[in-house]
Amino acid sequence: MSEKKLSIFERYLTIWVLLCITGGIILGKAAPDVATTLNDFSIYQVSIPIASCLFFMMYPIMVKIDFTQVIKSAKTPKPVFLTLFINWAIKPFTMFAIAYFFLGYLFKDFLPGTEILANGEEVELWRSYIAGTILLGIAPCTAMVLMWGYLSKGNDGLTLVMVAINSLMMLFLYGPLGGLLLNVNLMPVPWETMLLSVSIYVALPLIAGYLSRKWIIKFKGMEWFNEKFLHWLTPISIAALLLTLILLFSFKGEVIINNPLTILWIAIPLFIQTVFIFSIGYFVFARWLKLSYHDAAPAALIGASNHFEVAIATAVILFGLSSGAALATVVGVLIEVPLMLMLVSVCKRTCHLFNDCHLDYPRCKATIMAKETMS
Repeated sequence: MSEKKLSIFERYLTIWVLLCITGGIILGKAAPDVATTLNDFSIYQVSIPIASCLFFMMYPIMVKIDFTQVIKSAKTPKPVFLTLFINWAIKPFTMFAIAYFFLGYLFKDFLPGTEILANGEEVELWRSYIAGTILLGIAPCTAMVLMWGYLSKGNDGLTLVMVAINSLMMLFLYGPLGGLLLNVNLMPVPWETMLLSVSIYVALPLIAGYLSRKWIIKFKGMEWFNEKFLHWLTPISIAALLLTLILLFSFKGEVIINNPLTILWIAIPLFIQTVFIFSIGYFVFARWLKLSYHDAAPAALIGASNHFEVAIATAVILFGLSSGAALATVVGVLIEVPLMLMLVSVCKRTCHLFNDCHLDYPRCKATIMAKETMS
């Protein structure tokens, strides 16, 4: 089998996002009516062109998920429980607390101004940025975490199980948790729009992915599905994401030019939250539960990473393409890959903390030799 590697797009995602920022700002200056016209072609606040882009961003992720793996979770309940506990009982609330402390207190004076949301309400920009971080915090990753688990030499089967379960949990918990925390942040929450966003950007791609995966594998086989279909689908997903980001930054160009440190202020709490969630999952709870390294690594990584596609889609449909919330979700994209690669490296270099350490690192080898000597 050929070894899986990050694609050029995945490895250099931060660079692509920076190029989208530049392209979006240029588009906003050169043709300001383009993005506005596309965004205004909408039904019930849902931009049809943007919705199409976001659907094709989500579908390739959902079609990769094998939900038949869920039944195997009964064999490994502890890492699955750990992931669910971190993702839904800890992460949303620590994200809100950390973001509010930095964006609503420490950096508040650096984030002046107000904005008009899609529903016509005026809010302070810092609250809108916090709203974006909330939407990131309640969206556990179900796509690139498959690669993070693989690169960390984790249990691939368990990773698939946790991805499938978290995808299903999003159907039921994303809307209520988002509404609760957005209300605490004093952001207007149109519940009809929230339910519509979950339906369009989670349920619809999930159902379409499940049915089409089942049909394609039945008539074409697993090999054709993996080698042909997914290979053909990936560029569509990439193009949809990049186009959405360009349109988003065509609206936010003036904000970025006038406040060049805005992205840094938003990135700081996102960075701290990610490292904090990973640390408690990997170094505290996983060791307390006595998980093996190959279960602990993916369990911690799936809790630390975010499903930025869902967050971007929800921010756009709730607050508008030009909102601060949408910008904050894109900052999550900007830091995701380098930060997660750093955490993968941390996992591999600290696997000696777990009983089943077998990775090719000096400290891990020393641990194995010491255990063999003692035995």
